[in-house]
Amino acid sequence: MINVNKLKGKIVEKGLSVEQLAEQMQINKSTLYRKLASGGELFTIKEANMIAKILELDFKEVNDIFLIRVSRNMRQK
Repeated sequence: MINVNKLKGKIVEKGLSVEQLAEQMQINKSTLYRKLASGGELFTIKEANMIAKILELDFKEVNDIFLIRVSRNMRQK
């Protein structure tokens, strides 16, 4: 699961809509909406990389958005 709320916030900060992001990713907007609605579990690594590039996310932002489960699990150990 990814941090969908943080991702949506970054989309807005970049001045894009979900539809525009989907267009830049060259995927159908309904596909992107479905992936967001699933909590991000359906995103591939390639798609996550594309999103990071389009939104110009730094390393910390990528970790905070896409590696939320890993980060939480590591803190618990």
